[in-house]
Amino acid sequence: MIGGYGGGYQGSRYRGRRGGPRGSTVLLALLAAVLLALGLWAGRGVLAGLGSKEADPTPTPMSEATPTPEVSEPPVPSNRPEAVKGVYVSGAVAGDAKMAEIIELLDTTELNAVVIDVKNDDGQLTYIAQEGMAKDIGACVRFVSDMPALLKTLKEHNIYTIARVVAFKDPLLAKARPDLALKSRDGSTVREGGLPWVDPFNQEVRDYLTEIALGAAELGFDEVQFDYVRFSTGKGGDDLLVTSASEGKSRADGICEFLEQVSAALGEKGVALSADVFGTVIMNKTDADHLGQDYARMGQAVDVICPMVYPSHYASGVFGLEVPDAQPYGTILNIMDRSKSALGKVPQEERPVVRPWLQAFTATWVPGHIEYGGDQIRDQIQAVYDMGYTEWILWNAQNNYSADGLEPAE
Repeated sequence: MIGGYGGGYQGSRYRGRRGGPRGSTVLLALLAAVLLALGLWAGRGVLAGLGSKEADPTPTPMSEATPTPEVSEPPVPSNRPEAVKGVYVSGAVAGDAKMAEIIELLDTTELNAVVIDVKNDDGQLTYIAQEGMAKDIGACVRFVSDMPALLKTLKEHNIYTIARVVAFKDPLLAKARPDLALKSRDGSTVREGGLPWVDPFNQEVRDYLTEIALGAAELGFDEVQFDYVRFSTGKGGDDLLVTSASEGKSRADGICEFLEQVSAALGEKGVALSADVFGTVIMNKTDADHLGQDYARMGQAVDVICPMVYPSHYASGVFGLEVPDAQPYGTILNIMDRSKSALGKVPQEERPVVRPWLQAFTATWVPGHIEYGGDQIRDQIQAVYDMGYTEWILWNAQNNYSADGLEPAE
């Protein structure tokens, strides 16, 4: 268990991290290090019909002339809440005056956490790194001019900070390093929405993402959350090129190997690891196999698993509902019940905290959709609670949140 991670998290992988197989390996490695020093350390396939998260706004990057100031004092220690209740914040908004409005909303409601873009959907770091591969390939953009100062302010307001790192959807890296791109069997680059992805099996890609995660930990984030931690569903993604790294392995093997690598690295820093998954993989093996997102296995590799269970993501007829988007309570209740069943097969000490992403936007593209306001947000939250879960986060790509549907601060 990572020191200080208490409350509702005591049943999570923090308690079992050091005691499981990986913990034994770490102990053996430490023993080897000591000896070395003395003698000589070592319901259906719905992917085709899924709407992705709302498209992120395209902000205008700030000048890169002025790097992020060096941290003059150590990061403020984490102050983890009993149950995380958060909202997503893009890098552009985190570095804008609008961030003050979001902080005020957290001060006055039950919200207590923010998920901030550190590496966004375009492959950009949202602050200027002083070193590392992101700097080398020109991936750093100064959306947030002083990330340590922002984190300090958030912690002064008792806000839990989560770094969102988009993983294998990385057109910037794929273009800068074509050798790291995900390839189909015919050698062409796999693209989704016209954009190239990188290969989850490639060790250099994994190391790059681990480096970014550790950088977020050094900045003072309490938790690192990987999004798009999956294989592409785009053209060419059905028949992938077999490499020496992927031969004989499933896509789920590739995703879980990566998460285990990052988990071990962040564990040494006392920083939590979470991962976003499509809600459909909980109930559909076809989707799970194609994406490489095995819900139970991923749950064993991370501290927190975050299923994206937006009602708008479910096709007509799922859960016996004609329009799941128009039934926020029933949709969330059904999928969280399936989450409980899927993780019920995992030993208690290896189960993650479950923190679903909830819909805080209106899905105008869904036939029969309804307007999402405070009542619909509260219905989703209540469904989470009614299934015995305590944590949740809200997604709105434009970061437009209000107190409607939220309880006042205690």
